[in-house]
Amino acid sequence: MLKKRLVGIVTVKNGWAVQSFGYRRYLPLGKPECLVENLDRWGVDEILVQVIDRSAFCLGPDFSLMGRLGTLGLETPLLYAGGIRSVSDGVKLAQLGADRVIVDALLREDLTSVKGLSERLGAQAIIASLPLAVQDDGLKCFDYRSQTSIPIPDGTLEIMQSGVVSEVLITDWQHEGMPGGFEQKLVEDFPLPDVPVIAFGGISEPEQIRLLLQSPSVVAVGVGNFLSYREHAVQNYKDALTDMPLRHATYETAFSLRSND
Repeated sequence: MLKKRLVGIVTVKNGWAVQSFGYRRYLPLGKPECLVENLDRWGVDEILVQVIDRSAFCLGPDFSLMGRLGTLGLETPLLYAGGIRSVSDGVKLAQLGADRVIVDALLREDLTSVKGLSERLGAQAIIASLPLAVQDDGLKCFDYRSQTSIPIPDGTLEIMQSGVVSEVLITDWQHEGMPGGFEQKLVEDFPLPDVPVIAFGGISEPEQIRLLLQSPSVVAVGVGNFLSYREHAVQNYKDALTDMPLRHATYETAFSLRSND
C-alpha cells in the first residue's frame, strides 16, 4: 500500500519561525533552521516551510532562507511556499534545495507561469495552495492580500484537474492553530475528489488525523504548532496511528545511534 505522509509545517514571518493562530496572532519560536533540523531528526515525512509575509509585500521568495536550508544536509524532502512570482522564482528555489514548491497567488494571477513551472520542474514538484473556509453558500477561497473570500476560481480548478500540479494543499485558515479545529467538510466538499489533498490547519489529535487519512483523496496531513510543544510529538503521533499507512518515526533510532557514539 502506498504510504501516506505526516508533513511538519514551519511558519516563517519576518525571518523567524512562529506559532500562528488563524494567521492573525503569532508567537516567536526561533530560527527556522533549528525547527527544520528538529523535524528532519524526528522523522516527519516532509517538511513544509511557508513564509507568510512575502506575497503580501511583493518581496518574492526568501532565497536567503532557502539557501541556508539547502546546506543543512536534510534527509527529509523540503517543500517551500511564499512569494513565488514566476517560473524563474520556482526554478531558483529548486536549485537552492527545494524538492517541491507551492504556488498560491500565482494560481489567481498567472496560470501561464504555473504551467511553465510545471513544464520546467515536472508536475510532481508543484503543489497548489488553497486557503479555504466553509460558508453558508459553499467553500470559499481566502485572498490574504485583499482579505476577501471568493468562490474557488474556475481557472484554478481547471489547472488542478489538468494534471499541471500534483497535489493541493487545503488550509483551514480560520482554524489554523486551533487544537482540533480542522473542518472535515473542506475535504468532503472539495469539488475535485480525484486530486490528491494535503490537509492543514487546526490538526492536532491522532483521531482527527486518522479520520482525515481514511479519506481516499487525502494523501498527507500537515501539522504545525502542535509539533513544537514537545520533543517526541512526531513519534507520539505515529505510535498512536500504527494502524494507518504512515511511515514509522525515526527519532528514537537516530537518538539511540547518537547515544552510542
